[in-house]
Amino acid sequence: MTARLIDLDADLTRYARVYLSPHLDDAALSCGGAIALAPERTLVITLCTAPPPPGTVFNAVAVEFHAEWGLAPDEVLRVRLAEDADAMALLGVDYVYAGWLDAIYRMPEAYCSRATLYRSPAPDDPLPRQARDLLTVLIERAPDATIYAPLGVGQHVDHLVVFEAALACPSDRIAFYDDINYALAPGAVERRLAEIGTTLVAELVPLDTSALRAKIAAIAAYRSQMAALFGGTTAMEAAITAYHAALAQDRGGYAERIWRHT
Repeated sequence: MTARLIDLDADLTRYARVYLSPHLDDAALSCGGAIALAPERTLVITLCTAPPPPGTVFNAVAVEFHAEWGLAPDEVLRVRLAEDADAMALLGVDYVYAGWLDAIYRMPEAYCSRATLYRSPAPDDPLPRQARDLLTVLIERAPDATIYAPLGVGQHVDHLVVFEAALACPSDRIAFYDDINYALAPGAVERRLAEIGTTLVAELVPLDTSALRAKIAAIAAYRSQMAALFGGTTAMEAAITAYHAALAQDRGGYAERIWRHT
């Protein structure tokens, strides 16, 4: 299947699976195997895809991230969108860019350090309303679709906002995914489940070798992110392979994991 960049005005009734990706890489990192298994009725919606407004004064954490990615501020979005388009093409999936601002550009005064970025949203953050409005549209206009949202492992504010909005939706329409690479840290998923306080049940998504290879190739397309997230592409391949082999346990092979309401 050929990947297509579409918009939210398109007919959404054809989709059986909609993945909400807070940033340009989250869907591939967390769910790339499942997407590769069945791309034909799948849609990826990446939320934070808008350029910083003209005249933005970048805060300390934005400057730090730009340096980690090896990108000048005026090329960040162009490069990352191109990487994402490559990843979506490798997965063969339709995709949408919602055009919202990343936290570090949306509210640079509030989210000005790693400590402030990995926490509950600021009281006047517009993202919760945007996420709720989008989910209302998806529930109505993609009536046969399961909507996959981040579990919020790692506590990134943008992930937490999408989780909370999804948690308020009809439970039979929603599933949550392990946020990779945060979920790779030992005990991180268990700590997040304890914080949530809502009983969720794990469901494994078996992956064959071809799906795992497709996922790894798609992740590798995010070239600017490899050093910061994994220390390089070789380390990424080893970490992703080991994580999904461990999830499969005695079943053999590989698996991703999602979480559903009881």
